[in-house]
Formats: sequence, C-alpha cells, structure tokens
Amino acid sequence: MGKEGNFPLFETKVAKGRNLFRCYAASVFVGIIFICVYRAIHFPAANGQVLRRWAWMGLFLSELWFSLYWFVSQFSRWNPIHRYTFKDRLSQRYEKVLPGVDAFVCTADPTIEPPIMVINTVLSVMAYNYPSHKLSVYLSDDGGSDLTFYALLEASRFSELWLPFCREFKIEPRSPAAYFSSTPQPNDCNPPMPPDWFSVKKAYEDMENRIETTTRLGRISEEIRKEHKGFLEWEYAATRQNHPSIVEILIDGRDGKAVDVEGQPLPTLVYLAREKRPQYHHNFKAGAMNSLIRVSSKISNGSIILNVDCDMYSNNSEIVRDALCFFMDEEKGHEIAYVQFPQNYNNLTRNDLYGTNMRVIKTVEFPGMDACGGPCYVGSGCFHRRETLCGMKYSKECERGWKREYDRENRESASVLEESCKVLASCTYEENTQWGKEMGLKYGCAVEDIITGLSIQCRGWKSIYCRPERNGFLGVVPTTLLQSLVQHKRWSEGHFQIFLSRHCPFVYGHKKIPLNLQFSYSPYSLWASTCLATLYYVTVPPLCLLGRVSLFPEISSLWILPFAYVVVAKYSYSLGEFLCSDGTIQGWWNEQRAWVYRRTTSYLFAFLDTILKLLGFVELSFVITAKVSDEDVSRRYEQEVMEFGSPSPMFTILATLAMLNLLCFVWSVQRVVVDVQDRALESLALQIILCGVLVLINLPLYQGLFFRKDKGAMPTSVTYKSVTLALLACAIALY
Repeated sequence: MGKEGNFPLFETKVAKGRNLFRCYAASVFVGIIFICVYRAIHFPAANGQVLRRWAWMGLFLSELWFSLYWFVSQFSRWNPIHRYTFKDRLSQRYEKVLPGVDAFVCTADPTIEPPIMVINTVLSVMAYNYPSHKLSVYLSDDGGSDLTFYALLEASRFSELWLPFCREFKIEPRSPAAYFSSTPQPNDCNPPMPPDWFSVKKAYEDMENRIETTTRLGRISEEIRKEHKGFLEWEYAATRQNHPSIVEILIDGRDGKAVDVEGQPLPTLVYLAREKRPQYHHNFKAGAMNSLIRVSSKISNGSIILNVDCDMYSNNSEIVRDALCFFMDEEKGHEIAYVQFPQNYNNLTRNDLYGTNMRVIKTVEFPGMDACGGPCYVGSGCFHRRETLCGMKYSKECERGWKREYDRENRESASVLEESCKVLASCTYEENTQWGKEMGLKYGCAVEDIITGLSIQCRGWKSIYCRPERNGFLGVVPTTLLQSLVQHKRWSEGHFQIFLSRHCPFVYGHKKIPLNLQFSYSPYSLWASTCLATLYYVTVPPLCLLGRVSLFPEISSLWILPFAYVVVAKYSYSLGEFLCSDGTIQGWWNEQRAWVYRRTTSYLFAFLDTILKLLGFVELSFVITAKVSDEDVSRRYEQEVMEFGSPSPMFTILATLAMLNLLCFVWSVQRVVVDVQDRALESLALQIILCGVLVLINLPLYQGLFFRKDKGAMPTSVTYKSVTLALLACAIALY
C-alpha cells in the first residue's frame, strides 16, 4: 500500500525470459573473445602480404568496434520492466481534484503537414475522457499560415458536435478521419449506431471539403476572412519567416457560453504563431515548445503538459488518465518528471518495408531503460510535469500532493490575454534569460528532446515508459526510402552531437544518473560512428575476394566456430525478439536491410556533418519529414515496392556498394565453378558467404537499377555512376 494506506495507482513487473537472454549474452561474449584471440594470434607477419596485413588490421578494428557496440547495447536489455496502471483507483480517489492538462500540438509547414491532418490530431486530443474545464489545447504553427488558422477555426466549430458524440458513444479512436475510415456503416455495426452517426460524418466531410478546397487554392477568401478577427493578424505578416506574434483564443474555457450542442463546457483552444524575424534564430521545434510553455502558463497554467507532433493523433481517450496514475501515485509520483508513451504508426505495411517501426527498441530497449532509471524523451506522446520543463531540480520538497482545485478564474479577458501573450512569444523575450539553457527545451541540437530529457534526469528526476494495451498515439512513417534515410540522418546526427558535447551521458550524467542508464543512451549516441566499421565490412572483404586475400579462417578450421556461433546466435535471437514483438520474418529481414542502408548512408552523412559542425564549416539545420505523398508513391508503398525515384548521393552510395558486392560475388562463384579442386577457396568461403548475403539484402536495389520501369525506379544517372564506380573499384583490386 501507499503512504496513506491506499493501493498504488500503478504496478511494475519484470519482463519474462531474462535468464535465457543472459545465457545468450554470456555465450556471445565468450564467442567474441575467441574471435579477438583469433585475430590477434593470426595477425599476418610483417614480411607477408602488405595488403592482407592492412586489410586484416582494418577488419580487426571493425570487429572490435562492433563488439564494443554490442556490449553497450546489452545494458538496456538486461532487465526490462513493464508498467500497468489502475485508472479506476485514480477516479475513486482524485476525480474531483484532477490537475489541469495543457496539450501542445506542433506543426511547421502546411505544405508537407496538411491542415486537415493537423486538426484531426487537435480534435483527438480535445476529445479526451477528461473534464473539459481542466483541459486546454494549444496549436503551435511555426509556418505562420492563415490556412492552418482557418482549419483550426473550422475544427473549433466542429468540436461542438464531435465531443458530445465521442462522449455519448465512447468511440475510439477520436480522430474523426481515423474513426470514420476504420468504422463500418451503422447498418453493419453490432449494435447499430443511431442516425447521429450520419449527421456527424456529413458535418466532418463538409468541413474536410472546405479545408482542402481552401488549401488547394492556397489563400483565404475575403468571405472567410470576415468570419473571425484573427485573420486581420495576417495583414501584418510579411512572410513565413518574418511576422509578429499571433495568439488567438478560439475557445475560451472560462466563458460560460463556450459549450457544445449538449451544453457541456468545451476545452480551451488556442492558436499560436510565435514571432519570426530574419535576424533572430528561431531554434526550430525547441523554440516553439518554449513559447508554448510561456504562453500556456499565462492562459491556463496546467500542471501537466502533453506534447504531440501534428501527425501523431491520440488513439486512446484514456491515455491522459494512464499518465496521471504515475504522477499522482502517493508513493512514487513525486519523483516522476515525465511519462513517455511509444510512437506507433497507422500507415505501416504488413512487413514494414523500411524498418521504420523500430519494434524491438519500443518493446525491449525502452522498457530496459525504464528499469535503469527512465526512458529518454522522444519528442512526442509525452506527458511532462510543468515544473520540470521550467528547470526545477528534484528535492524532497517536491513531495507534495495534487489535492487542490484547478483554478481557471482569470480576471483578464481573452483579448487582453492574447495581447499580453504576444510578448511571451516574441523573438526578444528570451534574450539574457535561461530559456533554451536551463529552462524549457534545450537549444543547439537536432534532437532537442533527447538532450532535454537527459538534463531533466540529471536534475534528479525519474521518468516512466508506459505501453498500454491500446496504443496511445498513432502517426505516419515515411513512405519513401529517401525520406526514411534523411529522417535517420537527422536523428543520428543529433545523438552524435550530444555524445561529442559536454552533454555526453558519461560526462554530463556522471554521478547524476545511474551508470547503466548512461550506457543505455550509448547505442543511440553511437549510431553515426558505426558507419565506418560497416562501410569497411561491406567493401574490403568483397574486394579482397578478387585478389584472393583471405581474411577469415578456413572452412575446415575449428576457428570458424566462434565466427559461426556469434553470427547465428545474434541473428537468431534478434529474429526471436522481433517475432515476439508481433513482427514477421519478412519484416525482420526488411529491418536488417534498413540497418545496413542507414549505416552506410544516413549515419555516414550524419558523422561527416557532425565533424564539420564541430570544425565550424556548416550550421545546424532541421529537416521536416513530409507527411503526405502522391498516389503512385502511396500505391507502391502499400505493395511494398521500394521507392527510389529521385537522384541522391545516398542512392549513389547504396547502388555502388550493391554493384560492388554483386560483381565480387559473381566473380567468386565463377572461380568456384571453374576450379572446384582449388583448396585456396576454402579460406575464402566466409567472405563469399558474406558477399552473397549482401547481394540478397540488395535485391530490391538491383530491381530498381535494372528491371523496373515505373517512376519509382532508380534514376538512370545513379545507375551509370554506380556501375562505373563499382567497375573501377574492382579493376583496382584486380590489378
């Protein structure tokens, strides 16, 4: 029981099957030791082949790096835990004193983040099963678009119909687009839905049509502009990157007239476009979040802050109560800074073509981080204690209850609040302050969420990872290979920047967070640096085949056993983990391909860009991943056909490596067929197998290079470059 004699609001259970994992990890570790011993005692003599000696040394260093990376990745897998909440207990004890919740939705570009998608996310959050007078929703529009404002205005009107519909019939999900696309017609339902279903759906379709028509036109008509005073703000907005602060309270929760069609109060709804000026750095999403923190503190000041990306709609109307079970637990709630929910997706193909779901990370590694002290903050689907985002350090004094009525009484009118909040969202407000340093989200990093979560943990707070039975949030993943690679380039670059900065977990977190949590951050921090070892492994052994330079033990030697065991054990266990995480065998194979592609392109460019930034040659940038694609691309994605389409340096690297391995493999197989009695080929067997596996991984690339004729095929220019570079490399290796 808790301190007050009550049962806890959540429980923690240790994951099953850990003994099997520990046996596997110990055996692989022993295998790695034997591989290192083999490399050391069979190091080529100084008077031998110079090429073999250097190739051997490079391979040994690559294997040492892979071994180190594997070792640090085991810390987050050693003892995963799972959390379970008791929402009924929360309601029984705290229903009348639930804290205020401010939900932040962030968007940045109406072109690649369509307004209709944005407002579906907003509506899904507004419709939470939570007291409306204690819920406020803020939309940060970093694109400063009147199209997005118009869509939010339409959503504010539709909410009067949508919220009571959700409340009465307890529907899930509460994103109108997701609900109507996944729910059959009422006549097919059991039990049947009332006639309201048709009227609500028609109202949504009419709103959707108006928004999409206006978005296609790219401007707001004069007739629409007369509907709300907020459109006057755009008369002073020069461009997207040059405009004053815009704050509009579309629904004022304090106003007794702000009710739905059943007379129930509506949540507060606020539009914010912070000030942008060319001479001021706007600090991307971190800057937007910090403006939201300040503006919301003036309007509603909810004790709990939820932030979601505009493409990540809420799929579970009870998720806010799940989060509060942790914050309001009498025994441990006062220690918790944030509760992170996993990011799941509604547009994944059956076999996750680009491996974007990161299944095992969500089901194994994050629960493992939770056991080590808390998961990292991943930027969306996270509930925060407001004080922790404002820089508060944990102390025993933080052990306070939530038993206070939520005070929404603010004497200032909505118009006065709007004007006063504009100052809080201005470019100059943060000058000579701790915002972006010790307060709010931190600046200067492409993954502001990770570094912010780490700094919160280093101030003594703990975090929680929760995976409820029904997914809390659903978003969209990239539908092209290039989008996926660019997204990973940004993530890995940000993680590597942190690792090389004073915020490195081993430096910044020294004596502040547990050592195993410091190690748990490491696999992500070292993503970028794995590019060098991976590139070496996929190029040098195949090229050495051409010169018949052996880099592995003979097939008849006992030394082949540790190599075989480590490879078979690692990938068999990986497959088992993936299948236990509701994946498929083909999905696992797709993910292995995705990791090879990321390590040889995304992580390579991330590594180089980070080094160049440290040397001062390039500046920090932020790339927004497109959330929509045309019909042809979508159709190929649904059919699980890999999308290339446009030329890119990343594709040139992938195609060159694929051609290099194909040429080396064909040459090696030809030699085996021609000269079966050649015993020298025994020492090349593992290299031939490695080359063959890489050829299998690259089958979609070969199809895109030579066999496909659709618009998603590899561009001809990339094909010519890759073939030329691969032939040149093979010619150098042969002669």
